[in-house]
Amino acid sequence: MLSRPKVLLSASAIGFYGNRGDEELDETSPAGEGFLPSVCRDWEAATAPAAEAGIRVARLRFGLVLDAHGGALGKMLLPFRLGLGGPLGNGRQYMSWITLEDAATAIQALLVDLPLEGPVNLVAPQPVTNRQFAKALGRCLGRPAVLPTPAFLLRLALGQMADELLLASARVMPRRLLEAGYAFRHADLETALKHVLQRN
Repeated sequence: MLSRPKVLLSASAIGFYGNRGDEELDETSPAGEGFLPSVCRDWEAATAPAAEAGIRVARLRFGLVLDAHGGALGKMLLPFRLGLGGPLGNGRQYMSWITLEDAATAIQALLVDLPLEGPVNLVAPQPVTNRQFAKALGRCLGRPAVLPTPAFLLRLALGQMADELLLASARVMPRRLLEAGYAFRHADLETALKHVLQRN
């Protein structure tokens, strides 16, 4: 007979919260409206049988994971290095991010040391606007970051997903990780980017 696992970590996303402007969000905030929040709600709801079976279930809501070799940051690097980077749309939308190292360390802590269950935001404690992110990345690369990509071009290329993925604002805080005593290795964006890009 197979033994039952003690913990299930389910990978979801801060897309759960939808487009919320400047509102500060934590794990107690309700789901937003739209396609991505709907997908995240259904994905998280699918873990209910495990919780009902007595397994500790943590629903991890990932923000933008910073890694120079892949993901969104990896795709941004070439245009920024060419001096073609800048904010998306008006740049006022909040981005909630976390380094790959902090994400992996937090996952390990949740498996071993932090007995949290329910939603857990995997984001750094200092979300920034898209404009602030572009400026910080430009500074780290020694390049200007002033060329905006108009919202209408993003919508032309990606349709509705432009609004939900690139132009939506989610100012998300890792309240439960902080209350549990998790210490972020990279809590502010510029330090995080320098680490990720290995530029001192």
